[in-house]
Amino acid sequence: MMMRREFLLAAMAMLFCSAALAQEPAAPKVVQLTIDYGDGSQKVFTALAWKEKHTVFDVLQAAEKHARGIKLKHRGSGAALFVTAIDDVANEGVGSNWLYEVNGTPGDRSCAIFDVQAGDKVLWKFGKKR
Repeated sequence: MMMRREFLLAAMAMLFCSAALAQEPAAPKVVQLTIDYGDGSQKVFTALAWKEKHTVFDVLQAAEKHARGIKLKHRGSGAALFVTAIDDVANEGVGSNWLYEVNGTPGDRSCAIFDVQAGDKVLWKFGKKR
């Protein structure tokens, strides 16, 4: 009889714990952004809010609005949008320029049409194309 009672108490405790875990709020969906200035200095935003259909450019704009954000210059829009400067470090044209990658894969289109997913790691690096 005692063993059955202990079993029931243990089962109830397990149910209570699993119900409590199920009610925990979901972790916020975020994207990480690193700005690498190519001179040994970086800015890292570890938890920028992510939304459905967010692009690499949306991530940059979120960093621009952050309390310790960045200054951003660009021209064009949509598939023709081009980032020209981040924090007063401007593209050089023939020399070094701002290039991005997502999860280690170099961008292959405008940052304004490259969608990111929650948990992605975006890197903007000032340097020469590899």
